[in-house]
Amino acid sequence: MKHSLLPVIMAGGSGTRLWPLSRALYPKQFLVLQGNQSLFQQAHLRLQALGSDDIEVSKPCVVGNEEHRFLVLDQLRELKGEPSSLLLEPVGRNTAPAVTLAALQATADGADPILVVTPADQTVTNEAAYTEALQKAVRAAANGDIVILGITPDRPETGFGYIRTAQADADGVRAVAAFVEKPNLETAKSYVADGGYFWNSGMFVMKASRWLAALAHFRPDIAKATSESFAVRTTDATFVRPGKAEFANVPSESVDYAVMEQCPSKPDSGFVVRMVPLDAGWSDLGAWDAVWQVSEHDAKGNASQGDALFQNSSNTLVHATSRLVAAVGLDNVVVVETPDAVLVADRNSSQDVKKIVATLDSASRTEGTLHRRVHRPWGWYDSIDSGPRFQVKRIMVKPKASLSLQMHHHRAEHWIVVSGTAEVTNGDKVLMLSENQSTYIPLGTVHRLVNPGTIPLEIIEVQSGSYLGEDDIVRFQDNYGRSA
Repeated sequence: MKHSLLPVIMAGGSGTRLWPLSRALYPKQFLVLQGNQSLFQQAHLRLQALGSDDIEVSKPCVVGNEEHRFLVLDQLRELKGEPSSLLLEPVGRNTAPAVTLAALQATADGADPILVVTPADQTVTNEAAYTEALQKAVRAAANGDIVILGITPDRPETGFGYIRTAQADADGVRAVAAFVEKPNLETAKSYVADGGYFWNSGMFVMKASRWLAALAHFRPDIAKATSESFAVRTTDATFVRPGKAEFANVPSESVDYAVMEQCPSKPDSGFVVRMVPLDAGWSDLGAWDAVWQVSEHDAKGNASQGDALFQNSSNTLVHATSRLVAAVGLDNVVVVETPDAVLVADRNSSQDVKKIVATLDSASRTEGTLHRRVHRPWGWYDSIDSGPRFQVKRIMVKPKASLSLQMHHHRAEHWIVVSGTAEVTNGDKVLMLSENQSTYIPLGTVHRLVNPGTIPLEIIEVQSGSYLGEDDIVRFQDNYGRSA
């Protein structure tokens, strides 16, 4: 019998502890921290590799939010992939409602696939071991069990919840006796020595119908409210949008609290949780210290990405994105450089980076939300210089992509084509501009920039006027459904 598998990638979250590289509008799951693929892309490829003689893998169901929808599509298209559906949560309600949306979507046409649910922001170093463990979990879930992946601990970690297990069955799958909260250091040491405790990975496998039944049993309030929101969903191509007002009424709860922890503590419920051990060099990359741990080190324990030099330094991570970063006389330090912000932190305090983001948000500063290079559905722009009454941007427009038909009340713009071909609507005229050609957009003039070619279009835009904020845009027509 062939098992039908639906990958469910949980792509929400803001990754505040990996600031300044991770920002709310470009969070860590979409970042390339090593190699040339983002964490989200790595998760997708790992799940697609689970196919075998008895396992058929479908296109993924991705659960995320409205602001990241085009990032998801672009990153899948880079891998020549596409989602079966992209479920857009109107507001964050934790993981239990998110998984429920995926299960409802999976069963909407009468099917009942096995869901393999994974966060988008994890990494493994042994993909063969990952594949073997997940395939074992799929086969166990086909019998009606809820199966969780437990990470074989290699150190006493206080930042993870643990799974207490019984002896392994003949197939290597363990019964789950209990879920344990994050321990103190001494307790964590005892867990590692015991051998029956595993880190909770947040990855789990079960039939879609089994999840819906378990949630209805343990948390009927979440099941009912989420179903009501899904019932009034709207669909636009692969985008599926649950009812916003209805979803706002869904109780916020994690998968663990809503269902997983209930099963072993209430054995009469009939819902059994089993665990497959995963020993594959797993990391949730929860903070910069975790990034250092999974990176390649030099003889003194230093790790780097980008243009970095070390002198008399040890156990230090440098991540440089736009310029040379030199570290002298540092030990156990993290240095992360971006064009608009630099982080310097003790590695042992890297969990506290999220407090910096909270401070930025409370001060209404944009550095917690946006990079200097801001990604848009049509490409990106990079604010390379600014001053009183002027701003200079470098703009890239993807082939065949278009900005909205728009106008500004407070600024004029000069456009210079650096490479590619630009089709420019400027008032009642339509111009074709090539490299080194330019045009001037007067204040209040309706205009549009289109890339009609097959290579990226790059221009330099010089704005001048009394107000240069991004909210000074009146959109008349937009290909991406934006009104502001």
